[in-house]
Amino acid sequence: MVAKTGRSDRRGAAEEQKYDVVSRMLSALEYIAAADGPITASDMASDLHIPRATAYRICARLEQERILIPDLSGRGYSAGKRLSDMSITVLVNSTAHGARHRVLQRLVDQLGETCNLTTLIGSEIVYVDRVETDWPLRMHLNPGSRVPIHCTATGKLLLSLLPERRRQELITAAPLRRYTEATITDPLQLTEVLDSTRSEMVGVDDEEFVAGMVAVAVPVLNQAGEACAALAVHGPKVRLTQELAREHVPALRGAASQLSRLL
Repeated sequence: MVAKTGRSDRRGAAEEQKYDVVSRMLSALEYIAAADGPITASDMASDLHIPRATAYRICARLEQERILIPDLSGRGYSAGKRLSDMSITVLVNSTAHGARHRVLQRLVDQLGETCNLTTLIGSEIVYVDRVETDWPLRMHLNPGSRVPIHCTATGKLLLSLLPERRRQELITAAPLRRYTEATITDPLQLTEVLDSTRSEMVGVDDEEFVAGMVAVAVPVLNQAGEACAALAVHGPKVRLTQELAREHVPALRGAASQLSRLL
């Protein structure tokens, strides 16, 4: 009888240890997701109040599983592609999708052009949801598609609202690729544009990503008043001039307010 009790106690202790490991791993994932820059094992240990050796083991395992990758700055880790893909899947397939999609559909019916909801994942803009216009001349991008951050309306808007250090890291980490004659590839010039974008809270793409396409975007705010996504309308310049696109900003802001409540 004593032996059985001993085995039961050992099993209980083992189960408790497994639970503790899972709990710490989940806390680590939340910590990584909330970080606005690279993280280190030492930072994780300090902020989560766990032993430093445990934090190093967690980071090593998450790197092995492609959840974390070494940051380009050489300091610590950033979210890896596997974690990014998981985030996108959750956003695209969330339970709020139906209501969110209806908000976009009403906006498209009102404006007559394609509207999309995007967010910043790593260094790219990812389409969370999108409703196409009925016009035959349009650009097709499905939810989950990724577009550049420095030459799209939503990308420039979300980039402008990042903390200064993080913004500069993204601008200067690699040469800014030219997509059209209008693409801004000079970091200093882009910084000036982003400062203006931040003050106006409106992102603009005037044929910078795709020749002949125009877009404007407004932020979607979370409960803390931070930009967690961006809502944009875009269309070919033969139908949607920059002036006309800007006239749609009040309607975009109204829809963004509805989306904020859903997010």
